[in-house]
Amino acid sequence: MEAALPAHLHDRLTEVRLAVTSALDRALEHLPPGDLTDAMRYGCVGGKRIRAFLVLESARLHGLDDDAAMPVAVAVEMLHAYSLIHDDLPSMDDDDLRRGMPTCHVQWSEATAILAGDALQSLAFEQLADPAIGSAEVRIELVRRFADAVGARGMVWGQMQDIAAETADAPLDLAAISALQQGKTGALIGFSATAGAVMAGADTAALGDYARSLGLAFQIADDILDIIGSEEATGKRVGKDAAAGKATFVSLLGLDGARKTAADMVRRAEAALEPYAAAARQEAAENLRQLARFVIHRQT
Repeated sequence: MEAALPAHLHDRLTEVRLAVTSALDRALEHLPPGDLTDAMRYGCVGGKRIRAFLVLESARLHGLDDDAAMPVAVAVEMLHAYSLIHDDLPSMDDDDLRRGMPTCHVQWSEATAILAGDALQSLAFEQLADPAIGSAEVRIELVRRFADAVGARGMVWGQMQDIAAETADAPLDLAAISALQQGKTGALIGFSATAGAVMAGADTAALGDYARSLGLAFQIADDILDIIGSEEATGKRVGKDAAAGKATFVSLLGLDGARKTAADMVRRAEAALEPYAAAARQEAAENLRQLARFVIHRQT
């Protein structure tokens, strides 16, 4: 996977992954010892940290350094970890493997996994109170946008639609799947990609457009990997959607059609970054362009 990445993007992704992992460890180290904290830490292990990368690069686009944006990056990774812990539960997707490891409820218990997810969610909001981020007004706006992205109008709504689709009388059509995924996957990606603009008090429209296209490309790639990926490479079970008769981008568009649509989403994402062509912003903008290309060629 990473061998095909441009060297600079590979290095920056690695830098972000290491820095965010260290920051997550620091944020968790003062919690009371025991199964709850251990399960929270376990849920945060691994992953590509793409959402954190989006936070930090969107901040760099606006002249903000990693120190100011890091609490926001940690918040999105905590929230993402919580969503995966709950998504894997028997009452949801009922998965026993995540990032190549037993899922949280398998490693501990269903009750511990639920509570670990709950605690990560609340701790994520605590990160957004960090004064390093900026003024109180900026932090309040980030909290408002974060809550909107991950709650009943965003991620949780998308998860509910996904569950409802399993017992629906007819499979979802393309528009319904797109809306579902813009909530379940795309809303947190959207928050992450626009966070830097919010911190800088800048217009979020261009990065919002970028994120919508990136989020769909990311989900289409996930659907493709569920068909052609391997358990060893992805670190999770594959073929579950097809076995359940679930409507996906691949089932509706076919494998070639899904690949074509994902490539079109990447072109749209790249085009959305045109306002950031100024020399001072080229490096971060190019990283975001390269990231969009990477998400449809990844193997995990």
